[in-house]
Amino acid sequence: MNWKENIISDEAGMKALLAGTKTIAVLGIKTEAQSGQAAFYVANYLKNAGFDVIPVPVYYPDVKEILGRHVYRKLADIPGEIDMVNVFRRSEDVAPHLDDILAKKPKSVWMQLGIRDDAVAEKLAQAGIKVVQNRCLMVDHRNLAR
Repeated sequence: MNWKENIISDEAGMKALLAGTKTIAVLGIKTEAQSGQAAFYVANYLKNAGFDVIPVPVYYPDVKEILGRHVYRKLADIPGEIDMVNVFRRSEDVAPHLDDILAKKPKSVWMQLGIRDDAVAEKLAQAGIKVVQNRCLMVDHRNLAR
C-alpha cells in the first residue's frame, strides 16, 4: 500500500475514519480551568458526543484528572488500544511526540486546525497510521455526523 493513502484530506476519508473511532487520546489537553480554550472544549465536545476521551496533558504536572478521567503523561502508558490521537500542540512541537505516538500505534492521528508537520505525517503514514492535518475535529465531526 502506498503510504500517501494514509494521509486523509477528503470528507469521505474523514467520515470513514470517525466511524471507526471510539477511543481518543487528547495530546496537549487543557484542564477545566482553561475551559474557554479549544484544547479543553473540543475534548469536552468529543466526550459528550460519545467518544471515550483519554487526557494526555503536556503541562499541569499536578493534575490527576481531566473530564473525570485519569490523566496519562505519555501515550505509551495508556492501557489498551487507542483509535485516535487528537493533537493540540504547536506545529513545531509535534515532532518530539513522534516516538511516543509510534510506540502506541493508534489507528489515526488528527492534528487540530493550524497544526501541520508534513515530515511527522509522512512517518506516521508510513507506519500505517492514518493522518489528518490542520482540521478541527469538533467542526468536522459536527459536519460529517449529519
